[in-house]
Amino acid sequence: MLKIIKYMVLLPLVVVLGFNAFAYGSVLFYRAFYPHQTTFMQLRMWEAERGVKLDYRPVAYDRISLHLKKALIVSEDAGFADHDGFDWKGIQTALKKNERSGRVRAGGSTISQQLAKNLLLVPARNMWRKGEEALITAMLEATTDKDRIFALYLNVIEWGEGLFGAEAAAQYYFHKPAQDLTRQEAAQLAAMVTRPLYYQDHRNHGRLRYKTNIILRRMGAAQLPE
Repeated sequence: MLKIIKYMVLLPLVVVLGFNAFAYGSVLFYRAFYPHQTTFMQLRMWEAERGVKLDYRPVAYDRISLHLKKALIVSEDAGFADHDGFDWKGIQTALKKNERSGRVRAGGSTISQQLAKNLLLVPARNMWRKGEEALITAMLEATTDKDRIFALYLNVIEWGEGLFGAEAAAQYYFHKPAQDLTRQEAAQLAAMVTRPLYYQDHRNHGRLRYKTNIILRRMGAAQLPE
């Protein structure tokens, strides 16, 4: 009986240590290479209807429009260039919103946190998941330059069913390379990020146009990582 209890205590510890070692090795690998697929891509393709194919075309950072970089900074994480992976002020604001509403409505996630989730984690709302997200975010920030974190993010975020990354999104929605996106096109793509599956089929939705216009007005103030 004592041996069984010992195994029950040790097994979760071994799993945690093993996953963290895998995560750290993956983060180091992604400093130089793009993932073949992220955990989130695999989940989405498993959920997708038959016939949906993965469209994922990672490209170099300098082959992505400056307009799109600025649009995503102002829409997703204005303080990305300066913070350590966590927007503490944004987290406090999100907590207050959630407390007022009585449920989780806002998350306050930075670009680094979103990347950590997409690379290695599955969607879940529990303390274990948030702890792993924080740890992977800290690994990314400690080992990887900001421009590389942003390049990874630009190449793996979801823009529709089976669509991942700036190049796939630019080709699908505008029939051009990501490096040729205009300010308007970039702002629209950035506005889609929060609900990509919905906006893929509702590109004339009033809410999407409203968000696009706000992003356009703010793009001039975007602070990119150096």
